[in-house]
Parts: sequence; C-alpha cells; structure tokens
Amino acid sequence: MGAPRAVRAYFSRIGRKGGVRSRRELSSAEARNMVRIREARRALQEFHSQCFWYLRRDMAVTLDDIPEIIRGLRRNGGRRGFLVAARLAAASHTGRGNDTERTPG
Repeated sequence: MGAPRAVRAYFSRIGRKGGVRSRRELSSAEARNMVRIREARRALQEFHSQCFWYLRRDMAVTLDDIPEIIRGLRRNGGRRGFLVAARLAAASHTGRGNDTERTPG
C-alpha cells in the first residue's frame, strides 16, 4: 500500500528540482554582502533594547546601515556586542567588495 499516484508524481517532480543548483546569478561579493546584512539584522534584533532603542525594530537593514549598527554595538553592546561588531567590521575590510571608506593612518 503506497502513496497515491498523484502524490508520487508530485514528489518525483520536486525531487528532481532539489538537486539542481540555484539558477540565480550571484557574484561572491553580492553573496558576502547578503551575509553581512543578515548578520546585521540579527544583531539589530538581539541588541535592540540595549543598543538600538532609537531605531525601529522592524527597519529594513541595508549596507548603508551597517556602520551605524557597528557603532551602536561597540558603544552599548558590551563584550558580546563588541565581538559581533568586530565580525561585521572585519567582513567590510576584507579588500573584496569593500563598501566603506578607509582612511590612511
């Protein structure tokens, strides 16, 4: 007694798609930026009451917001916030897809 024919056909169809690589064209710099934004959103949620009480909890984080999130984590996030800020800042200074200005000195 197996699954109905329609269910087996459905599973067969979606099973073939599971092994197919994503068709989206995404450069490695874009992928790194997506990860940075995801980590910044996570930090915003986790440290909202401690560091970002002045920002909306549901704000849409962009690459332009990451320096402000790093600043807030460093100032008010304690040790854990400082470590998260260091991870976000290091990702921006890898030399690849650097979107922040670095001043010499």
